Amino acid sequence: MLQTRPITGQKHRLYDKPRHGGRTLSRPKGGRRPYRAPKERVNGRIRAREVRLLADDGKQLGVYSIQEAMRKAREQRLDLVEISPNAKPPVCRITDYGKYSYDQKRLRKEQKKATVTVKIKEIQLRPNIDPHDFTFKLNHAIDFLCEGMKVKVILRFRGKELRTKHVGVQTIEAFIEKIQSWGSCDTKPREAGRSVIVLINPLPKDQRAPHPNPEERTVEVE
Repeated sequence: MLQTRPITGQKHRLYDKPRHGGRTLSRPKGGRRPYRAPKERVNGRIRAREVRLLADDGKQLGVYSIQEAMRKAREQRLDLVEISPNAKPPVCRITDYGKYSYDQKRLRKEQKKATVTVKIKEIQLRPNIDPHDFTFKLNHAIDFLCEGMKVKVILRFRGKELRTKHVGVQTIEAFIEKIQSWGSCDTKPREAGRSVIVLINPLPKDQRAPHPNPEERTVEVE
């Protein structure tokens, strides 16, 4: 008969490291995710002694002790959610916390979409730019506009080129004309020191022409 020694002292734990070498048993996968406390204080987690209470529809009910506010929430089989902890007294709402949490997440997601930063790419031109370089930079601008980015076109003058500004203006106007199937300008080109600048916005996808050379996208250029 196999004799076994009784376990005494500390309780045996499955995940303790073995004392005499060998590998540690790993925790089984698929277990429950650790509990995460909600961001808002809910029900018994609310610390205030009295609160300004709102109904589920947002109607103000007045100031109540926390016990009375909890009782009203229980009567409606809803939760008491602290929505403005820094107010005096804190503002709580009687509502279904699951639905409230879902609505808040959706609202934050919509706000994040509304505040997405639009990238602006810069294309630099010269008044007497070579036709090949002009086409090369035009293709870059089309690339950016097809990706939904704005394009800032800057034409710089150097030295004596300032005497023939009309040449530079003609160059930037030609650039705008050739790109109008992919982007549009809200304002006319403006002078800024030794430069002429214009911002080109991408047209909506359903109004924008397809990329002329989709297989030959140019590399990014600043």
